Amino acid sequence: MAFNWASICCLRLCGRSPRVGWPPVAIYHLTAKIIKRGTGASAVAAAAYRHAVRMADDRQGLLHDYRRRRGVIHSEIVMPASAAGWTPTREELWNAVEAKNKRADAQLARELEISLPVELSADERRGAALAMALYIANRYSVAVDVALHAPGVNGDNRNYHAHLMFTTNRVDGAGF
Repeated sequence: MAFNWASICCLRLCGRSPRVGWPPVAIYHLTAKIIKRGTGASAVAAAAYRHAVRMADDRQGLLHDYRRRRGVIHSEIVMPASAAGWTPTREELWNAVEAKNKRADAQLARELEISLPVELSADERRGAALAMALYIANRYSVAVDVALHAPGVNGDNRNYHAHLMFTTNRVDGAGF
């Protein structure tokens, strides 16, 4: 039986497939956010939180430590082809973003939070997230910071998701 785009996009209602013979499909969720200084946000703090790491914010002189958080199963920075060999650490990348954007109302980064189907294997989920990150990085010439999260202990055990946080500035050569 062949499945067209409409059959793939149909959501299951009441736990059943819409038609007999159609495979059950995962429910999709995507949230887009802008990380902006005008709301008091920091790109360094946002990245540290999403990756459950410790990072120093050079602009504010603060240390953001989220190492006690659990659930991050993969972290990776995807650079565009235009980066010309620039491979910054997470801390260097987001501090460079903070330094580049000096305005009080600057948009520092964009984030996509994307649900990943539990039906996929761990490698397939990672591959899907990294493929999307690579597409965004090369299409818009931006750096994309990927964090894959496992479901929380007390939440829905199907809540695998990815945070794709990317710069608003284009990457050219060894910087912005």
